Amino acid sequence: MIVGTTKEIKNHEYRVGLTPESVFELVGQGNEVIVEAGAGLGIGATDETYVEAGAEILSSAADVFAKAEMIVKVKEPQAVERAMLREGQILYTYLHLAPDPEQTKDLVKSGAICIAYETVTDDAGTLPLLKPMSQVAGRMSIQAGATALEKAHGGRGVLLGGVPGVAPGKVAVIGGGVVGLNAAQMAVGLGADVTILDRNPDALERLGNYFEARAKTRFSNRANLAECVAEADLVVGAVLVPGAAAPKLVSREMLATMKPGAVLADVAIDQGGCFETSKATTHDDPTYMVDGIVHYCVANMPGAVARTSTYALNNVTLPHALRIAKKGWKDALRDDPHLENGLNVWNGKITCKPVADDLGYDYTPASEAVGSL
Repeated sequence: MIVGTTKEIKNHEYRVGLTPESVFELVGQGNEVIVEAGAGLGIGATDETYVEAGAEILSSAADVFAKAEMIVKVKEPQAVERAMLREGQILYTYLHLAPDPEQTKDLVKSGAICIAYETVTDDAGTLPLLKPMSQVAGRMSIQAGATALEKAHGGRGVLLGGVPGVAPGKVAVIGGGVVGLNAAQMAVGLGADVTILDRNPDALERLGNYFEARAKTRFSNRANLAECVAEADLVVGAVLVPGAAAPKLVSREMLATMKPGAVLADVAIDQGGCFETSKATTHDDPTYMVDGIVHYCVANMPGAVARTSTYALNNVTLPHALRIAKKGWKDALRDDPHLENGLNVWNGKITCKPVADDLGYDYTPASEAVGSL
């Protein structure tokens, strides 16, 4: 198979779909790999490094899209990239379609086979291709939140860890999954006063056992959520409904109960955000104010630590890419129901039920696509 990767063009996105090491594996399996010139510079990988791994360097993204049978990316394709997709071409990347009707419409129109990292599952019922970026984003949410709390950035002027004789900052983490766990680890490590909210009793027990007395857990009902948000210096939104738009858990009315200069960091912004006042921002201009509350809502947080993120991502995405390239997409998905769950768009149809439900499309089961001639 001809596999291609291009330079990411989303604002301040420095990750790349394939590392040179991944290219080496694909070429070793008998595939042809084409890479846009400069695609890996954000992680310190030069064109020469890709050539040494066996890739061919093409001068433009248009050239890669025109030749490749499968495009491997990191972020959802931007409008100019979507216009280059063709019928039957495989797109393998993060998509986050539920809050993005324009992207969805373009992918449906393209006729491409679109496999989304974020809906691929595993035997444990988790999302293994989303996990490493959730780990990165969870950890970064505390770094970003701590910076946003500084007075020069519009915050309250609170040091999360405090100092002897001064109380530490209070952090509320909404959601006890991968993002929430990693956010809480970082906040606890800084010495903050941390509370994690979740609706799953098993998750609360697991988190309680993990952190012992270093972090508190609360059941996430409306009363507890309102209380924790009002008391917090930093609130981290770490909620995920696989494939679907994130629920709006913190209302605008709640902002009035918060301390002026407190910070909301919405890690769920890729799926539309879990705060009513959230809107996607970029690394160029990461924060904005609503009713005196700082909002940090960067939609590609892991792009800021591109090298760490790219290698962590390739560790989990490459095995599936190798199988797709070896078997073809239908056989690869037919042989692996977890990879089949990653199919979001096929032949102009939506094959991910949460996306279809949220955006009002007819739903076509992925099994129909895999079983088609």
